Amino acid sequence: MALSVSEVLPVAAPRTRRQIWSIGGGKGGIGKSLIAASVGWQLARMGRRVVLVDADLGGANLHTCLGLPPPPRTLADFIQRRASSIEEVLSDTPANGLRLISGAADLLSAANIKHLQKVRVMNQVRALDVDVVLIDLGAGTSYNILDFFLLSDVSILAVVPEPTSIENGYRFIKSALYRRLRAAAPTESIRELVVAALDPKNPQGIKTPLDLLARVESENPEAARDLRREVATFQPRFVVNEVRDVGDIAIGHQLVAACARHLGLRASYAGYIHHDDAVWQSVRRRRLFMSDAPTSRASEEVRQLTRGLVKGESLGPGY
Repeated sequence: MALSVSEVLPVAAPRTRRQIWSIGGGKGGIGKSLIAASVGWQLARMGRRVVLVDADLGGANLHTCLGLPPPPRTLADFIQRRASSIEEVLSDTPANGLRLISGAADLLSAANIKHLQKVRVMNQVRALDVDVVLIDLGAGTSYNILDFFLLSDVSILAVVPEPTSIENGYRFIKSALYRRLRAAAPTESIRELVVAALDPKNPQGIKTPLDLLARVESENPEAARDLRREVATFQPRFVVNEVRDVGDIAIGHQLVAACARHLGLRASYAGYIHHDDAVWQSVRRRRLFMSDAPTSRASEEVRQLTRGLVKGESLGPGY
């Protein structure tokens, strides 16, 4: 398959408001960092100025996905105040327009950074003078991970066609939603209701976020309107990785339907990436498959996925 000129050479893109994107996952080992690296690479090829942030604090490997050695300065230096600004820990990559902030792989305490440290990182990430900041999150549902996910304009959740990944991905979105609602709760009594709702055996009988909203409505209609607004504006996007057959492709649609039915969320299906031997072969060569195997099926699907994310498109039911 021949590539167009725009896929081979970077093209100028109109400057837009800086956006923060994040890619999370309910469990490790699902290719999340490879997706982050390849989407960031493709955004740069489309003319965007991109910074990849490895926020897998304590287990960073995004530099390896890009085929780079460990950078001399990392997010750990910023967290530990050995660097006064986050720009000081930026590293160049082989792709024009794409830079990297490597994670704190050797700082065991980084995965549990304190609140003020987290706020400092978030504020400086927001201030970066680029088009897209793309954050690669660690696995799980710790508060630090959820807060970086909720910081984003575009929140992407990666899953693979395995029951544990699908279940953990759904739980990740549910946990993120409750975290968002708790932050938006205007009173302590409503915050307590949100916390109680996380316990499936709570005495209030709240089983879903919809039950929670109904309960808040009965106590404080104005607060309920605020929380409904938070639900309406939280629109995560799913990506299914390691697809092998048509049934795997359908998983994204099933997750979108489950979020609508049980959480009241307008999630969307951003796209999927097939299992492709070219990917692991490039990984073994310590090269990013987007540049090492640009005509591979996975590379084309990442290009399609990225274009859809830029345009705000999703896969419709008949895709």
